[in-house]
Amino acid sequence: MTQTPTPTQTDGSTPVAFAADHSPEVVETTHKTDAGSFEEAVAEVGEGSMLGYRLTQQAILSDFGLRALQQSSLDTLLDDAARSAAQGMRTSLAKILEYRPEQGDLLIHAGVGWRVGVVGKVAIGADAESPAGFAFQSGSPVISNHLEQEDRFRTPSVMAHHGVRRAINVVIARIGGPWGVLEVDSSNAGEFEAADLAFLQGLANLVGVASDRIAVEEQLRQALEHQQMLVKEASHRVKNSLAMLSSLMKMQARRARTDETAAALGDASDRILAVAATHDHVWRQDAGETVELSELLPQLCHQLDAQAPHHDVHCDIASFTVSTSAAISIALLVTEAVTNAIKYAYPDKPGGPVFIRLEATGETARLTVSDEGVGLPRGFDAAKAKTSSLGVRLINTLSAAIGQEAQYGGTGGTRVVVSGIRPSD
Repeated sequence: MTQTPTPTQTDGSTPVAFAADHSPEVVETTHKTDAGSFEEAVAEVGEGSMLGYRLTQQAILSDFGLRALQQSSLDTLLDDAARSAAQGMRTSLAKILEYRPEQGDLLIHAGVGWRVGVVGKVAIGADAESPAGFAFQSGSPVISNHLEQEDRFRTPSVMAHHGVRRAINVVIARIGGPWGVLEVDSSNAGEFEAADLAFLQGLANLVGVASDRIAVEEQLRQALEHQQMLVKEASHRVKNSLAMLSSLMKMQARRARTDETAAALGDASDRILAVAATHDHVWRQDAGETVELSELLPQLCHQLDAQAPHHDVHCDIASFTVSTSAAISIALLVTEAVTNAIKYAYPDKPGGPVFIRLEATGETARLTVSDEGVGLPRGFDAAKAKTSSLGVRLINTLSAAIGQEAQYGGTGGTRVVVSGIRPSD
């Protein structure tokens, strides 16, 4: 039963010349059907029948519910709801009113059938003297079938200018409470029925639930963007700190009293720069939890080439994605292998080429760092070298972490091969 408010004074709006009665006749009937769809059921019972009318409303409600689950935009959701409401009530006018606490009014946020300049611009009072205001204030649905004779409510001017004769209003509720009102209007004579409230309230309920979901998803998106910004900032600071540490180690190497100490400090500085380069790539490329090696390794290659002006460092890198932690290990491994080649491959001439190659091999990848130098020492034993060479031990440890343990070859130069590099999950 519709709640009837205490009669109130009108707002002095200009009297309206209401349209003639063009309300379609609705014939009530009962009919058993075995139809497999709403369309078939409506066709069987007749679109003009009361049962056909209600089935059409249910079909519209069902279709809107599916679309509402997929919407990511509040404006799109509300526009769709207004169209669906007008279609389900067989009118040309419908609107969604959003309550604005600061202004204390109801803004026409979305709607169909209204003149240009109404939707998004015009608001009506949120007090109980209008049908929509009373519905919002009381939380009860309102049906007003004879606005030209209405003594309970005033007719808002925007409705008067469109010749609205009858209106039906239901509240749109969200988690925080009433959010606004869904209203369907008609310039035709006739009557909205209490049974129409089931359709319209169902539509309003879907709008409330869907808009809450959109709001939560937006909050999550903003939180994720904020988190990503913090991660970028942290990675950027780590990169800068590592670069500063590398510079300090280079300075210390220049002041070292022995060549061995200077070399150790220089190698440590290069390793730190490799980690810094990976952090820089993650920060700049928004890499997140994965890194594309075809983007990272050419940057590292350029950096290593700049550090060794007498050598040419060449890169041939296939597309392959690994986790961020694996990318750091690969960057360190490449730096170590290239540094060793630069230091030991060409003892009798000022420089020579070093090659970095990454190739996809099915679901895994193979990394090769090679040169055209003097090759491995005679009788080189990788197992024994693990205990005596920090570089070899580091390469073997890193390679085992990302794939198979490194293999060494020495024909026509030195070749370090790491197979079975695993992609990101």
